Amino acid sequence: MNKVSFYAMIVFYFVAGLNHFLNPEFYLPLIPGYLPKPHLLNLMSGLAEVGLALALLFRSSRRWAALGIVCMLVAFIPAHLHFIQAGHCVGNLCVPPWVGWARLLIIHPLLIWWAWKARGFTGAV
Repeated sequence: MNKVSFYAMIVFYFVAGLNHFLNPEFYLPLIPGYLPKPHLLNLMSGLAEVGLALALLFRSSRRWAALGIVCMLVAFIPAHLHFIQAGHCVGNLCVPPWVGWARLLIIHPLLIWWAWKARGFTGAV
């Protein structure tokens, strides 16, 4: 993993995490109805993304942060399945059905692979 990719990952998860706090209305419809306390789950997801992004900065916590991101992404799979099962619209978010499948089958595994590669990054602090 090169430096640009590594720091892009940190920015990606940090900004995504902040967005959970700034725009919760975007995420709440994506949380399956069978999960309790969607507002709390949204805040916890945002906190996890921000915290794990920051933990990637330090060599001493990088391996665990990367593994935490992998676990977090696996935990997000029910939201992806909910999005697919709900059809092409969840809340105000409407996209063609293939987008949900692409997120689950292509983008999600790539994000997991990206996080897995970050475990061994030796640059930075």
